[in-house]
Amino acid sequence: MVEPGADRRWRLRHLPVLLAASAALAVVAAVVGAATGGATAALGAAAGVGVTVLSYTLTTVVLARADQVNPQLLLPLGLGLYVLKFSLLGGVLVAVASTGWPGLIPLCLGIVAGVAVWTAVHLWWLTTVHARRSGS
Repeated sequence: MVEPGADRRWRLRHLPVLLAASAALAVVAAVVGAATGGATAALGAAAGVGVTVLSYTLTTVVLARADQVNPQLLLPLGLGLYVLKFSLLGGVLVAVASTGWPGLIPLCLGIVAGVAVWTAVHLWWLTTVHARRSGS
């Protein structure tokens, strides 16, 4: 349980930085997609970043709330979300691939870029901003 005087917002404090970096990436992905493959590639690349942002934001918010309520919920909720998200992602990618949509490859590349940027910015935030705040 969370102690009465504890800072309840620390679990989500990194989220605005990650969302801003992801928004910038979505713009860059759309521009690169447009330059290399037209409007369809731009849409696919930006949508791929969006899929990653939606997935990671959902996990962050759910797990932060679970940690506030009862830290013992973290493992089952985390694993459940992992299975749910990857099942949905696989299903969506299979469904999109079956349509023959030419934006599939840019969509996949947007997902990969979103994961890489989210992870890199999160690591940066943890090792600089959070470490400085916590006095580590």
